[in-house]
Amino acid sequence: MKQNPVSFRTESVNGFKIFYREAGVPGNPVVLLLHGFPTSSHMFRNLIPQLADDYHVIAPDLPGFGFSDAPGHDQFHYTFENVAKVMGDFTEQLGLKKFAIYIFDYGAPTGLRMALRFPERISAIISQNGNAYVEGLSKDWAPVQAYWEKPTHEHREALRKLQTLETTRWQYYHGVTDPEERIAPEAIALDQALLDRPQSGEIQLDLIGDYKTNVALYPAFQEFFRKHRPPTLAVWGKNDPFFLPAGAEAYRRDNPAAKVVFYDTGHFALETHAAEIGAEIQSFLGAHLKKA
Repeated sequence: MKQNPVSFRTESVNGFKIFYREAGVPGNPVVLLLHGFPTSSHMFRNLIPQLADDYHVIAPDLPGFGFSDAPGHDQFHYTFENVAKVMGDFTEQLGLKKFAIYIFDYGAPTGLRMALRFPERISAIISQNGNAYVEGLSKDWAPVQAYWEKPTHEHREALRKLQTLETTRWQYYHGVTDPEERIAPEAIALDQALLDRPQSGEIQLDLIGDYKTNVALYPAFQEFFRKHRPPTLAVWGKNDPFFLPAGAEAYRRDNPAAKVVFYDTGHFALETHAAEIGAEIQSFLGAHLKKA
């Protein structure tokens, strides 16, 4: 195996410092890794080395997350439209003309909005618990949906518990066999430290409230799948409390050639099954992307 160390870089985009991890050889097919809530590009630490020999891998932290800038919500309007705009401009500045997207959780609506903007640039989609179908939303979305329907102060405050250490640990542990042995404690600690920043509370509540705009775009995402038929792989933790297996299966409705693989784990499937998922992605990309 070649040695392709990970570099840690920043790019200034629309006044934002965007932190990103980069590995592999420029000129190889690009794979863009998009994380979700409440994590960062740190979630890809075990996957990047598996892909870097054959692909040019780029994993940014979204605005408001990780080590990217996180101005308060009075300085930046935290919507998925704006987050996707920054990330789309990030790919423009890096000169990415064609790239596969790995979409997880919040990374799914971010990446799929980018796909609507740059449909000709998407070489493949890897969805790891990245939802694009109503049937993929579990009953645990009920408090969030209540806020969407009636954005009252009471409903907003009820969602603050999503940012507590107890909830962060639950997100990592739910659906995992022997979680204390399988889940790296630093992943939880880093996520929580970033959630505990003074400005993070309102940022995350703004994004949770705006998530309803992603659901409204599901038909547009699905039309993209039908029209463009990008090679698609869904690798799914089947015990995810938020995004159900039905959301993975639904990809085949609009793109019958999509491949769906389930793993006996939870929301953060890379924490327990990085080797298995990495091997599946290598096989998938090897079949669909031409290496330099």
